[in-house]
Amino acid sequence: MKAIMQFLKELHQFAGAALYRNMLGMVTSSFLESIGVLLLVPLLGLIGLVSLDMGGGYFSWAAGMLDGFEPLAGLGIVLGIYALATIAHSLIHRRVMIRNVELQGQFAKKLRLEAYRELLQANWPFFLRKRGSDIVNVLTIELARVLGAVNTFLQLVASVIFTLIQIGIAFWLSPLLTLFVLACGAALALVSRRFIRSAKQLGSQTSQHAQHYLAGITDQINGMKDIKSNTMELARLEWLQELSSSMLREQVAYVKLRMNSQFVYKASSTLLIAAFIFACFAMFRTQGIQLLTITVIFARLWPRFTSIQSNLETLSSMIPACRAVLELREECRASSERTEAMENTGGGRLPVLNEINVRNVSFKYDKSGSDYTLKGMNLRIKAHSTTAIAGASGAGKSTLIDLIMGLMRPDEGHILVDGEPLNDRNLLAYRRTISYVPQDPFLFNASIKENMELMAPGVTEEEIWGALEFASCAELVRGLPQGLHTVIGDRGIRLSGGERQRLVLARAIVRKPSILVLDEATSALDAENEYNIQEAIDRLKGSMTIIIVAHRLSTLRGADQVYVIGQGRLLEQGAFDQLAADQGGYFGRSIQLQTGSQASSF
Repeated sequence: MKAIMQFLKELHQFAGAALYRNMLGMVTSSFLESIGVLLLVPLLGLIGLVSLDMGGGYFSWAAGMLDGFEPLAGLGIVLGIYALATIAHSLIHRRVMIRNVELQGQFAKKLRLEAYRELLQANWPFFLRKRGSDIVNVLTIELARVLGAVNTFLQLVASVIFTLIQIGIAFWLSPLLTLFVLACGAALALVSRRFIRSAKQLGSQTSQHAQHYLAGITDQINGMKDIKSNTMELARLEWLQELSSSMLREQVAYVKLRMNSQFVYKASSTLLIAAFIFACFAMFRTQGIQLLTITVIFARLWPRFTSIQSNLETLSSMIPACRAVLELREECRASSERTEAMENTGGGRLPVLNEINVRNVSFKYDKSGSDYTLKGMNLRIKAHSTTAIAGASGAGKSTLIDLIMGLMRPDEGHILVDGEPLNDRNLLAYRRTISYVPQDPFLFNASIKENMELMAPGVTEEEIWGALEFASCAELVRGLPQGLHTVIGDRGIRLSGGERQRLVLARAIVRKPSILVLDEATSALDAENEYNIQEAIDRLKGSMTIIIVAHRLSTLRGADQVYVIGQGRLLEQGAFDQLAADQGGYFGRSIQLQTGSQASSF
């Protein structure tokens, strides 16, 4: 229950006095509801069904209070008190329930915002470690179960408050009988502990099934083209059938558990009532009026015992979800970049005036291992120049780019911007100066205009069209049904790969960066569009710092300097023509192979 208590602690800190006001409302509502039971005896006496002078205690007091009134007047008083108590109970109960929903909704909003804020503040290596569908599962399904746990706890509190008040009234009427029933209830609570443990185990299975389902469906939708083109439909359907069967078994097991616990409670209540009535006459010599009143109280009270047991089982089944959300939040906090990204969205920029210096940088993904992805890397990227980074697949180019952009921190060495190391103080301002165009272009499922505005809030349509012209996709957008307002689908799926890449390039330009990073940005373009974009990039020379990563070495021809890396180390550096002329080097051999292949294809 520790995980649930953590969220309840947060609820207490969030709601404060409002939570106590609601609890006071619950107490008042339960007390007013109990008045109806206490009025049962005077009402029966007034209509002549029982004698009010029997039973002693409260019963004799009630008889004395009504002796001074005519039967009709006394009946009016009793019914008036009953009506007032019932209406007051209904009004208070209404207010408490509405306020509970408001508190839960506000708390749910707080939890979602905090969880997502912590996720956004996590560093890039965190996302490299975690599977995206697992994060989505925690932020949707598991977080919803956490909110369900909070709601169930509030219901549990209401049931406990009502139960305690009813027990207090019953104890006032007959202490011995009340102690007898409570002793039976305590014995039943011990028996029910195994149901709570089983509910917790089933809750773990529910979390695992939800995680596997969401992960599998997400992967398969993303890979639907591969599934259909390789006729994997049957295998994927069999996977879902097996998982669905497992989910069904878990759901049936949970229903069986609930039904078994309810059966135990109902059977026990039947035996308890029989024993209770027998004890009243055989052991406690209870008067009929006492027996009737206490029987009515416990007839109303026993369903509350069942409700408490049901709530405890539900809470136990939700413990794994609470743990999953807490674990994700703790991981995010441990991986936090500790920048003020959420509070400082409108801050300044840190433009590169002189150079970016990669000084003796080493990096490894497995911090406990000895294998470095990059080792002893030294580069200088001059401001307003075009720098190319080349190398074979797996050489470490993407890792180097991530380090230069500040997405990751070196294990050794430093990334210096104009002589100042990147740190928590200046990292965000530095990133504001960068636009990044990846090899695999990503677009939001929104309109083209909205995609542009997400990158540069407040951008004008004129500026958008200028960026589209630059990226050679203005004619493409003009030809779409709704132009800038055309929704391009999930990840831009309604566009071709080359069209997506050109649009992402336009989105990068509309931000007006001082550093433009192009990671295989022309790999999906045909020769004509590649030439057009290459011309556009050439026009940017001198106005911003451009970093190009490419496998097509001809794309790097206009670079001021070229760095070639291999197996995590710097192999060659120099001007394009200088490296291309060295037939003994990696760059020169690669140029020869690529140009020879292109010539033979004609």
